Amino acid sequence: MILFVSDLHLSAQTPELNALFLKFLGGRARAAEALYILGDLFEYWVGDDDLDDPVHAAVVAALRDLSGAGVAVNVMRGNRDFLLGESFAAAAGARLLPDPYVLSTPEWQFVLSHGDALCTDDRDYQAFRAQSRSPQWQAAFLQKPLAERHAIARALRERSEAGKADKAGRADYLMDVNAGATDDFLREHGYATFIHGHTHRPATHDHIVDGIHVERWVLADWHDENGSARGECLAWDGERLSRERLT
Repeated sequence: MILFVSDLHLSAQTPELNALFLKFLGGRARAAEALYILGDLFEYWVGDDDLDDPVHAAVVAALRDLSGAGVAVNVMRGNRDFLLGESFAAAAGARLLPDPYVLSTPEWQFVLSHGDALCTDDRDYQAFRAQSRSPQWQAAFLQKPLAERHAIARALRERSEAGKADKAGRADYLMDVNAGATDDFLREHGYATFIHGHTHRPATHDHIVDGIHVERWVLADWHDENGSARGECLAWDGERLSRERLT
């Protein structure tokens, strides 16, 4: 059994979600051979020198326990925690994955991604993405004091949330993957079944690319619903994919 999750956005402001994820790691995930976290595990990540934060420490310890129990833990960076580094991975007993990542099993082949790189219609975001992924930008940011990095991250989040509301009102397609870019991506990766997150629009899509049927599974985000924490994992049992709700 292989499990996939994405877009948990854990932070000190999400105690119910944090508890649900820790319950998941201590329970359902123990039955898997591998867990793939496809980005945005944390609401934001300002550097691996922030591992002592209580929420970060609890999550890292639980991931290490899961890894120690024999489950392969794999983490992909998202648009909010793209600064996750090797110190985090070592502490969590996890492997950091490139984006995209091709996962081949004895039965099937998948291509995994956070998904934000395919939201090409959002040109403002893509410009920031290109800038913030550069080694020069990251080195300059990580040299700032930890408190200043937190303040910058909070300001960026506030600006991003305000921008989302504006984009949703103007053009819904800005918040989703671009159809042409997605078909090109599927073609480039051998028409493998595509699993991603980022858009917070859980669904299963059927693509016909060069006459070939390809499935695209969009993972759900974890969130509070009517005061109750809810999440989702996608499970591969060697024959089929299925969604599991977590409460």
